Amino acid sequence: MSTQTASLENLKILYQSDDYIVVDKHWDIRIDSKMWYEKVTVQAQLRQHFPELADPNTYYGFRFCHQLDFSTSGALCVALNKAAAGQAYRCFKDRTVTKVYIALLRGWVEAETQTLDFSIGKNSSEGKTHMMCIEGTEGRNIYMQTNILLCCCIPYLILMHSGCENPKPCQTELTVLQYGFYDGDPATKVLLKPLTGRTHQLRVHCSAIGHPIVGDFTYSLGSDDGPYRMMLHAYLLRIPLKPLPLLVSTEDPFTPTVDSKWHPERSVRSLEDNVAAVLDRRLEEERILEEEKKCALQERNKKGVLGKQKDEEGEEQTRQCQEWLSEWGGEI
Repeated sequence: MSTQTASLENLKILYQSDDYIVVDKHWDIRIDSKMWYEKVTVQAQLRQHFPELADPNTYYGFRFCHQLDFSTSGALCVALNKAAAGQAYRCFKDRTVTKVYIALLRGWVEAETQTLDFSIGKNSSEGKTHMMCIEGTEGRNIYMQTNILLCCCIPYLILMHSGCENPKPCQTELTVLQYGFYDGDPATKVLLKPLTGRTHQLRVHCSAIGHPIVGDFTYSLGSDDGPYRMMLHAYLLRIPLKPLPLLVSTEDPFTPTVDSKWHPERSVRSLEDNVAAVLDRRLEEERILEEEKKCALQERNKKGVLGKQKDEEGEEQTRQCQEWLSEWGGEI
């Protein structure tokens, strides 16, 4: 991932099989679009590189298993047939997919590990129909001023909207990786793991704790327009497909080699070790879930056998009773 803008030619493939392609989505590019003027999309890139794989039975030619925001880069899975799409969809629906993001946040995040827990809904305020918001007070908009200063020395404002339609509980795990400076301003490199899936969840959650993502134009109320991109990247994707899971990781785009404006000063923990810990925890969760399923199946089978035995015992008792009644009636 470089600082160059997207084109139809610069599509990076992370994984390919008969059923799936995983691409490293470029920043500032839509997955697909019905707008005639948007020529460069992931769908258009795929048609350019793999015209023979496009399915004429679908509107866009390719089945995208999940979504990434226009401004977000990273691992994006594409199914190449209906059956593969169905299997991946079930994993996303059952929340068994593991997604790990990395981001640069404004300011220095004090708590090195924390779970962000804010209900998120759709912003019903006029002119903000494409924004999400966290549950707040009713009847007015509330602005929280943080101590984070942009390069123009204007206090960063975080909007906590009232009028939040249908807010739903959302949780995000945040782990600090590095502290440093981006273009001279304090910044923190973090690992983000969404425990739920909600539109703009990571962006809204980070803004809610006073540390919006560097370059997030929308949730900085248009203030943070200096960086060349929003610094949010889908680093790892694991889909527990059968018989083998799909596991793909990308390169880290937030390094001084890629972006010379990022200067890490102190490392807290390594990206690799934290990702390994996330995967180990997921494998343990899957192991426990499988054990619970086995126990439940054994319990059902046991109940079925006992039920069958009871039915057989009941039939035998009825037969003996009928024989006894027949003999007793003959004596009268």
